Amino acid sequence: MEEEVSRGRAKKVKPKIKRRFARYKITLMKVDYNAKTIRITLKPWEYLTISWRGSWFDRRVRGWTVGEVVIKDDRVIIPFKNSKVVKVKRIIGWDSNELSLDGYEPGTGFIHVDLRPLQSIKIVYEKKKAVAQSKGKRELYEKYKAREKNRVKDFINKLSAGLVRLLPNSIHVFEALDKESLTSKERVSKGRRKRNARTPWRKIHKRVSEVALTGSVSSKYTSRECPRCGFRVKTQVGHTFECPKCGLKMSRQNVAAVNIRRRYLKSKHKMWGFPRSEDPEETMKVELRAGVTLNGWSPMIWAPMKGGSEGNEAKGCGA
Repeated sequence: MEEEVSRGRAKKVKPKIKRRFARYKITLMKVDYNAKTIRITLKPWEYLTISWRGSWFDRRVRGWTVGEVVIKDDRVIIPFKNSKVVKVKRIIGWDSNELSLDGYEPGTGFIHVDLRPLQSIKIVYEKKKAVAQSKGKRELYEKYKAREKNRVKDFINKLSAGLVRLLPNSIHVFEALDKESLTSKERVSKGRRKRNARTPWRKIHKRVSEVALTGSVSSKYTSRECPRCGFRVKTQVGHTFECPKCGLKMSRQNVAAVNIRRRYLKSKHKMWGFPRSEDPEETMKVELRAGVTLNGWSPMIWAPMKGGSEGNEAKGCGA
């Protein structure tokens, strides 16, 4: 190993290896799927044989192909790949908000995912970290930081898995949010910046993309454009969208979800919109309310709503 001159020092030091591993290309491996073994060529006439027969994941990966094996000091990592054709049944537009994810799909109606438990996790650990930091307890601060990260990750994993179970074979379309502009000191107030920073939209979008098909569109004017007539209002105040041209009155989150879905379909050359002869408020009578249970092995992820989307409370949602 070559020596390197450390920056700011006259003497020479050897580089330190933090993580030791070896990744083997497919050309250096011979996989026997019948015997469930992998033979890796270390050097000419010297091999290493690895078997996954009888392992806990044996049945789960049946019919899958082996990827590039990674060997570490204490374990061997065997990646498996499975290619399958997914028949898309629905395309859902999602509006990302501070306390909720609001979606729309014509066959399902409006979908409301409650993110308040995620905000609660953030707020609780912000206070705990602040107290630990004020007392100069670095170890306690790092402990709270790691615990917050794990609980947020657990929430997002449950949320993503719940969406896949609730809405299988779907394309989930999200806004391409610019987190820097949402937390900019020049554009956003201090309180609003703090609230925007709490919701990890990118992590949620990324995790969903790992377990389902996803798409993205621009977030510009999604909540200010009428989904029925296309009129764009200059300013919008409050939680309700009112179109001065056609008179459509609807929640801003629902308007944004419809526009996100429609914008994605237009980008894919599939024109879609509200029927001109029907009132959108009359064509969608069902709303799904979804939540994540923070405790338990099988979280409650949704509750069907009967009747209109307004004036109803969710039943049986985990929070």
